[in-house]
Amino acid sequence: MPDSQSIYADIGGREAVEAVVSDFYDRVFDDPVLEPYFEGVDREALYAHQVQFISAVAGGPVSYEGADMRAAHEGMGITEEAFGRVATFLAEALRENGVDEENVETILDEVGALEPDVVGQ
Repeated sequence: MPDSQSIYADIGGREAVEAVVSDFYDRVFDDPVLEPYFEGVDREALYAHQVQFISAVAGGPVSYEGADMRAAHEGMGITEEAFGRVATFLAEALRENGVDEENVETILDEVGALEPDVVGQ
């Protein structure tokens, strides 16, 4: 398994992360199951937080400054299905932007570990 610093570098740094996040949210915002979770949400702020989050998960020189996952998703009632759809869309966006499979799996493992703090809050 590569170290996390190399993941950020391997995928192309901030520019690549921004491309992944843009593609990811195109998918998420077009999904009828996920759309209700994002009504009234400041999408620019959400995008910026997601760039920070993915950069940090990939070991980039960025610290995630958003709320912890449990607090950020409190009261949203996110289901396992919704979490799974988000993970699927992230995987698709990573792959479509040229991230190799080993790095996709490493990033998804990190995201998957957050499921207990996101689902059912």
